[in-house]
Amino acid sequence: MKRFIPFMKSEPCVAVVRLQGVIASGSRGALSDRAVAASLSKAFKRGKPKAVALEINSPGGSPVQSALIASRIRRMADKHEVPVYAFVEDVAASGGYWLACAADEIHADRASVVGSIGVISATFGVHDFIQRNGIERRVYTAGESKSQLDPFKPEDPSDVARLNALLEEMHGIFIDHVKSSRGARLADDPRLFTGEFWAGQTAKELGLIDGIGHLEDVMRSKFGEKVTFRRYGQRKGLLSRFGASLVSDAVAGIEERAAYARFGL
Repeated sequence: MKRFIPFMKSEPCVAVVRLQGVIASGSRGALSDRAVAASLSKAFKRGKPKAVALEINSPGGSPVQSALIASRIRRMADKHEVPVYAFVEDVAASGGYWLACAADEIHADRASVVGSIGVISATFGVHDFIQRNGIERRVYTAGESKSQLDPFKPEDPSDVARLNALLEEMHGIFIDHVKSSRGARLADDPRLFTGEFWAGQTAKELGLIDGIGHLEDVMRSKFGEKVTFRRYGQRKGLLSRFGASLVSDAVAGIEERAAYARFGL
């Protein structure tokens, strides 16, 4: 009520945006630029916040969606002149760490998993299986590279070479993003960009994060004990809230659990 009374000073407010889950476009419940756009817009615009705090718990995912979300955060932070703080919960790895690097400062718990600055592509090969079972694969293309990396054909070394070149290019983009964000805070350590990941304290020593601490404690130390928090997050669709699409939700849940499992979580 104070904020509506003239000449009366209101308590400082920090807007909190939760960024949780696998980063992907079009998947139910996943983090994507479209899914978080409304929450981020409200966080930066409503009530003149002293800061925006990002609660991050993500094992990564799409590099493009990671870049789009991070760019949106930086664009709005610069436009509204609001500082951004990232707080890592269980994990901010790969694309999750990409998001954290959109903040001016990154904090984590000692047990948080941070890093995995690399790019991965996973597929499978079943050509031996279909041959043993008398299955004939029929593919027709226009363009010599159109069927490259087909899991139903024997692996082609030239296809692998092209994929590795693509992954190296994307890895370079990721490295540039981290370096431009973290700058001189990064340690001179050859392990930083190998895809390795670390617990919070080691991540701090490597310069991947700025401190060990939790959201409310850190924000109170910066803005005072009377700071208030206004929380924003992704809203579930009407069907999701009533338990519809159970099969697709179950599949998405399995995929998400597998992504977290890569980091022992």
